[in-house]
Amino acid sequence: MKELTARPTKSRPMLYVLADIQYATQLHECSTNNKAAGAYSLLAVTGGKGRIAVGETDSVLERGKCFIVPPGLTCVIYPGMQGLSFYHLSFEQLMPGKSDTSAAVSSILENSLFPCQGEVTCTPFSRYIDLIEAIYSHYDNPDPIMALQNHIRFEELIVLILQQNLIPESEGDVRRAVERSIAYVREHYPEKLTVEQLAGLVEVGRWKYTKAFKEMTGQIPLDYVNGVRVERSKQLLLMTDDRLFDISQRVGFNSEYYFNRRFKQAVGISPGQYRRNHRENPRIFAPFLEDYMVALGITPVVQFSHALWGKQDYLGMEEVPVFDVTVGDWSALAVHKPEFILLADGFQRWSLGRCDELAPTFKMPSLTQDWRLKLRKAADLLGKTEAAEVVISRYERKADEAKKILKKAAKGQTVACLRISASSVTLYGGPERGYTGPVLYKDLALEPHPLVMQLAAGVNRVALSPESLSRLDADHLFITFDKEEGEGRELLDTPLWKGLRAVRNQCVYEVDFLSWMNYGILSHSKKIDDVLLVMG
Repeated sequence: MKELTARPTKSRPMLYVLADIQYATQLHECSTNNKAAGAYSLLAVTGGKGRIAVGETDSVLERGKCFIVPPGLTCVIYPGMQGLSFYHLSFEQLMPGKSDTSAAVSSILENSLFPCQGEVTCTPFSRYIDLIEAIYSHYDNPDPIMALQNHIRFEELIVLILQQNLIPESEGDVRRAVERSIAYVREHYPEKLTVEQLAGLVEVGRWKYTKAFKEMTGQIPLDYVNGVRVERSKQLLLMTDDRLFDISQRVGFNSEYYFNRRFKQAVGISPGQYRRNHRENPRIFAPFLEDYMVALGITPVVQFSHALWGKQDYLGMEEVPVFDVTVGDWSALAVHKPEFILLADGFQRWSLGRCDELAPTFKMPSLTQDWRLKLRKAADLLGKTEAAEVVISRYERKADEAKKILKKAAKGQTVACLRISASSVTLYGGPERGYTGPVLYKDLALEPHPLVMQLAAGVNRVALSPESLSRLDADHLFITFDKEEGEGRELLDTPLWKGLRAVRNQCVYEVDFLSWMNYGILSHSKKIDDVLLVMG
């Protein structure tokens, strides 16, 4: 008996079915949606001019334009003075293999949506409109053969849209075309630029162009254009005394208001504040970010302190007055007359949001735990970009030299870091997370104890049970005490603690709380010094 061989599985084509077609002439603003839930809309404009708004996207409508709106979204159409004429086709996507078209609504594929949305290229338009008009003319024909023929016309229409907007000659051709347009943007950014113009310049369909542009740059085209304009405006703010209005016009923004709004969205502060920060030495208050300030050569007018933690003594700012964040005496802070306030993410814990009542305030965005990003952001705000690169390079050289020393001195030995208080003992995480892991296990390439990766993978720190602590047989332990919850030093007198390998071998090192519980570059540099002192 001949053995049957399974045939290779073929990918089934997507199936689309026309749900409705209408011809509309609009003289006034209107909203339109599909009659069938889960259907797409295809608008093909035959006359007049206007605009279409879908969510936050606003596009021009005029003769020859086609626009696809995905399910669940209502589009608002704004006709021009002469009105607007267009065909509105609603169509549904069917689950491959389903023959019951009446079940179309519930069978839309979750992960295989129609790949073209927004404005689509339809050229030559005459070919498209001939098909659409034929579909419209025969839509209600009861003859089964004519209905099938009309369905074939509709599928031909869909194929044309996909061919022109989805399938390039080659991916490389599209990427090279987008690269040419990017070079054009960098030369012509002061001019009025639209997505249609940029896509047309390199002869790529708008949808295909926008998709490739975002894949290559991480931004949609107009956001990229505005980013180029903002970067150029930074240079003009620093090099000239031109009015903000003149700068906005020179870089391509159509109004000073729009320039201010876009600049603040991109940079975080207004153009005027940016210019003042770079040209002067503003009186800065930057609670929990003093490490970055000192690294950039800036001395704040006042530094944060904590009733139990104290202040960051490792920064050497003995002459700088303190502001106790646990008390929040705003009148005492106002005495120091800060001109610019920089807040770290997490400022809400100390009610520091009220700082904006005293001076222009910038709230540092959450930049994960990458101190380099935070340092560069602070440097950009304060005119210290060159200083930031110098201190980053200096730190990286220091870390590389320390790593070479420790590679020999600590070979085969494991390390862990604990934060101890009266309420808990917490173990800090691995090379990607927390105050200590990126320095100990990434920059210095020390070997984390297995419990670090088992219990604290993907988190900053984890509380240890007595049983887990008893299994922490690391060769070296770095410990610090959190006074806010009570130090918990009584742990050091327990048999559990005394039984740990690092304790028995006298390889436990108490380190400064505020320098180790910090992401700053000087804090990390201090960690390297502390490690070398005891392990190098």
